[in-house]
Formats: sequence, structure tokens, C-alpha cells
Amino acid sequence: MQIFGFLGSLLGYALWAAFYVFHNFGLAIIVFTIVIKAVLFPFSVKQQKSMAGNARMAKKQKELQEKYGNNRQLYQEELNKLYEKEGFKPMGGCVTMIIPMLVLFGVFYAVAYPLTNTLHLNADNVNQAVNYMSTIPGYVTSANPNYQQIALMKIFPYIVNTETIQGLFSAADVQQIHELSTGFDLFGFNLLNVPSDFGFWSWYLIFPVLCFLSNVGSQFIMTKVNSNAMGQQQGCMKWMMYLLPLFSAYIAYSVPCALAFYWIISAVISLVQSIVLAKIFGPAQMTANSEARHAALLFENEAKVPYVYAPRAVAQSNDNPSAKKKKKK
Repeated sequence: MQIFGFLGSLLGYALWAAFYVFHNFGLAIIVFTIVIKAVLFPFSVKQQKSMAGNARMAKKQKELQEKYGNNRQLYQEELNKLYEKEGFKPMGGCVTMIIPMLVLFGVFYAVAYPLTNTLHLNADNVNQAVNYMSTIPGYVTSANPNYQQIALMKIFPYIVNTETIQGLFSAADVQQIHELSTGFDLFGFNLLNVPSDFGFWSWYLIFPVLCFLSNVGSQFIMTKVNSNAMGQQQGCMKWMMYLLPLFSAYIAYSVPCALAFYWIISAVISLVQSIVLAKIFGPAQMTANSEARHAALLFENEAKVPYVYAPRAVAQSNDNPSAKKKKKK
């Protein structure tokens, strides 16, 4: 948890910078997501190449299965040789999928702990302010301990002038907290709210629904443009392709809407990115490039072979008596 908290603190700087420019956390998340996608773009390219490589290797793997199907050990040895020859890593795409998940956890810790991870206020002062909430008459403390700082931000305008709060935070800190707490409104929704707190049939259900639909759309496009590769998906990649949309909807229902909104924007950008990358690094393009490289390599090797000129063969044919007779005739 400390690792994710540290990651959330780092990402919190980027979120606060975007919020400082736009004064709206929804817009800040959109800009933040675009920047994150740009930074992770090389990993997305690697993942797409891995998927295209699966499609390219499918035919050769099938030939090896037919040839060595009865000898599992020999088949695996020949398969490893094929992977080494082609420079193909069957599990290479799994690592590239872990990194976005780490970013997602980092965003959660930046959103769930906005005072310490986004504004980077003194943790001891924040904890004292959270403890002060439980002493307010009539206030019911949130059951989820992860969202105590969010609860503090929600009631902050009502307690900002109390002696306790004034003693814990400077005027600059109070101003930052006030700006951030009033910047989570997006299309009438408060991005600090958790959909599960409002029941299954509230309007906040739109966040897990959109999270599910956007991720299904993204996975469907990836499956469609890499149809040959998906049949050969290995291990974690294959399972995550189908479980991620359901997982995203479940998580979006039980976390602040800001995190769900980030996941939605990320899925939409991934959908567009998948279409573009599939056209550049699709199975057909990767196969054509591979064949072109092999052809160029053969041509280069043939060019290195020295040409041997044999003039004596010509001379011997001229000295051959039978050749002369034939020439006279």
C-alpha cells in the first residue's frame, strides 16, 4: 500500500498541475489521461506488436504441432527455437498491461487521499482534522476509512472557520482546499461521490455503466482488428481481455466517481489508439515487414558470396579437337 501511496503522491502533482490550469477536476483528469497515454504510448506499441506477433506465429506453430504433436518435449524445444529465431516473446504483452494498472492504482490513491497526495499537505495536520470530524455533533463518520479525506473536503466549507481548522492549516492551505473541494462538479455530478453510497438505481450508476461499455468497446475493437492474434493470446492477456470490463464496472461502483471517470476516458482513448496502431502494426503489416526483412537478408547474404570467373574452361573448350571439328562442319 505504501508503494501505491507513493505512486499516488507522484501522480497527485500532475493532477494538481492540471487542476490549477483548468480549475475543474473533470477537465484535469482528461488532460492528465492524455498525458499518461502519451507517456505510455511506447508500451502500447509493444503490446500491439506482441498481439500481431501472435497472429504471425500462429501458422508456424500449427505446422510444428502437426510435425511434433506426439513428442511434446521436442515440440517445445522447436517452438523455443522458432521464438528465438523470430525474436518473439509470447508473454511480452502481459508486462505492458501491468503498467496501466499501476497507474490506475496511483490515480485511486491520489483521488482517495486528495489532501496528502494531491495537495501534499502535512499528513499529521490532515489526520488531526479528520479526527476532529468525529467530534462534530450530528456528524456521521464514513464507514470506509479510505475516504475520510474526501469526507473532510465535503464538509470543509462548514468547518473552515472553526478554531481547530484555523489552527491546523495556513491561509494558503485553506485556499487550496477550498478550490479543490469546489472543483469536482462535472455535468451536475460530484466526482468525489461513490455510486454505491446512493443505491443501485441512482443517477450515479451511469459511471460504472459507462465504465463497462467503454471497456467492452475498447476490448471489442482490439479483438476485431487483431482477430487472428486473439485466438493465440497467452495467459494473463487472454483472461484480462474478457474480465477487465466487468472488473472495471465493479470497481467504478465502489470508488469515487473521479476514478471511474479516469477509467472511462482512458478506455475511450485506448479504443482510438487501438484502431490507429492496428493499421500500422496489424498482423498483415507485421507479416509483410517480416517477409521483407527475410528477403533483404537473403539478398544481402547472396551479395556477399564472391563471384568466381573461370577463363580456363573457355580455353579448354577451344582446344578440344572434337569442338574444332564441329566448328569446321
